Amino acid sequence: MRDIVRAGILGASGYTGADLVRLLATHTGVSINLMTANSHAGKPMAEVYPHLGGLNLPDLIKWEDADWSDLDVVFCGLPHGTTQEIIATLPDKVKVVDLSADFRLRNPDTYAEWYGHEHRAPHLQKEAVYGLSELNREPIHKARLVACPGCYPTATLLALVPLAQKQVILPDDLIVDAKSGVTGAGRAVKEATLFSEVAEGMHPYSVSRHRHSPEIEQEVGNAFRQEVNVNFTPHLVPMNRGELVTCYVKMAQGTDVATLRSTLAERYKDEPFVRVLPEGATPATRHVRGSNFCLIGVFADRIPGRAIVIATIDNLVKGSSGQAIQNMNLMFGLPETMGLEQQPLFP
Repeated sequence: MRDIVRAGILGASGYTGADLVRLLATHTGVSINLMTANSHAGKPMAEVYPHLGGLNLPDLIKWEDADWSDLDVVFCGLPHGTTQEIIATLPDKVKVVDLSADFRLRNPDTYAEWYGHEHRAPHLQKEAVYGLSELNREPIHKARLVACPGCYPTATLLALVPLAQKQVILPDDLIVDAKSGVTGAGRAVKEATLFSEVAEGMHPYSVSRHRHSPEIEQEVGNAFRQEVNVNFTPHLVPMNRGELVTCYVKMAQGTDVATLRSTLAERYKDEPFVRVLPEGATPATRHVRGSNFCLIGVFADRIPGRAIVIATIDNLVKGSSGQAIQNMNLMFGLPETMGLEQQPLFP
């Protein structure tokens, strides 16, 4: 293993790309050797993101002009569909951490159904490892290609998978009410994310058809060892970053809320980034802002036999760039927390 991992960032001008740069700037085991942004090719990063001025960064280039020979790992923050074709051209020696949706779904037919086109690199899909760090650590360590989860699945799965694996909740009637900041929609200019469209209000979107639904069902189903349906509805909240999911579950016969809380606490007791809150404490987006942490709270529902499990993350860090770096650390045998020690920003 190299003393310094040489990294490239594809799609560095997006929000996730900028947060990758911000976090990697303090990572003593990584150097950023290449950054692409076709719409900003030729510009220094400081011109696109002034807050990153002063860092010794390469200028942005088109991905077609990239020299892969000087890299050990590539972070892909490109739109779905694009990533598949580019990754297929990379040398085998280059490891890949993909932040897009291109390799998250194991079934190519499911991918085609939800993303509107056939998978363009099915041979790579077979080797891709699902990159939820806390729940898939050993396969990630051995992988060449890691598919980072979506932001909504990250929070949802951290809350539900240990409970499903221990069979303390039931696989039927799972409801996930999710809320995210506007950065989850990306940096491209869209009418629906203009200030006057999102400020002073909140609204659901992609109702009953959000593309994270099959990803959540895939992983929760694996935990239950059977197919499941999850009623998932996302909402856009007028804040820059942050995400909170409220999961409504049925408890297994003879199980109570204390059992659910202790199951999660036991599973995550040695995890550096997942914290199960004590009884009565409520997770809040402002308590994870800018950090790689996930906070989880468990509550009794007023309806007998049901519980409410709430998880919160920063959608750009634990839900994207931070988790990508956590996976990269695992892939190269680096300390898992390296570059991710930042405490949450408050207020």
